[in-house]
Amino acid sequence: MTYLYILITLVLIFDFINGFHDSANSIATVVSTKVLSPFSAVALAATFNFLAFLIFPLKVATTIGKGVINTEIVTLNVITAAVLAAIIWNLLTWWRGLPSSSSHTLVGGLVGAAVAASGFGSVVYSGVAKIALFIVVAPVLGMVMSYIISVAVLHIVKNRSPFGVDKHFRRLQLVSASAFSLGHGGNDAQKSMGIIWVALIAAGKVTEDSPIDLWIVLSCHGAIALGTLFGGWRIVKTMGQKITKLKPFEGFCAETAGAITLFMATHFGIPVSTTHTITGSIIGVGATKRASAVQWGVTTKIFCAWILTIPVSALIGAAIFYAIELIF
Repeated sequence: MTYLYILITLVLIFDFINGFHDSANSIATVVSTKVLSPFSAVALAATFNFLAFLIFPLKVATTIGKGVINTEIVTLNVITAAVLAAIIWNLLTWWRGLPSSSSHTLVGGLVGAAVAASGFGSVVYSGVAKIALFIVVAPVLGMVMSYIISVAVLHIVKNRSPFGVDKHFRRLQLVSASAFSLGHGGNDAQKSMGIIWVALIAAGKVTEDSPIDLWIVLSCHGAIALGTLFGGWRIVKTMGQKITKLKPFEGFCAETAGAITLFMATHFGIPVSTTHTITGSIIGVGATKRASAVQWGVTTKIFCAWILTIPVSALIGAAIFYAIELIF
């Protein structure tokens, strides 16, 4: 029982780290365009991270709980190894200022620990393939939608004064940033819910048919919101200015496209990366100016971190599982 409590605490720590690691995704554009101060921006993001539980069904939690590895082979050691791997990779990429994906880190950790425990037959390949596919689909969708929204906005405001446009979109960006934070909380907090749920199944406390208890929902949303309050300022600079310079209307377009992508993914129960989504959206906005407006060197660095996330976290997860088995 004590081990289960320690594991649940570890999951909530991961959720907290997810909040401060990914807080930059929600607030980078609204801070970089100077619409809000960093403190006001994180307060806004944290609030909507928490409120997301009122909006979205728990389909992403079900995917993480049942759709990545076979629940029959899950033990508390497997889950512990996966969560520790996710925490380690998140902290490493945060320290390096790289906007990697907490979602794919967790998936990689689960796969690596499960394979170490029971072999390659323990992986639900259809579920992992769907998640891996959206490594590409989510940023591309965000990029295409932000490009279309940006072109439409530019057409609408082409005869307006720059000062008037800037003034209106500063207000609208508050709406788009709130919507993106809502999507972030709705998709990302559910990943931790799925892990806690499958841990309770492994411990024999609930069955696979049991609904996810409200205490799990509230604690996961609370942890990610609290993490967001502490913020990831290393990544804010990369996301908000290094990819491309943003104006308020461009920040609005990027956040709106990102929010729509997250809402769609959460509705269909697909765990996606908020990092990938907003990065693609920012690139789409930058591309409306000219291709050279996007800092492709920075973008390539980010893309490499994406590609490495699942395999590296899987190796870390497997190594930690073997270490746990040896020690205990």
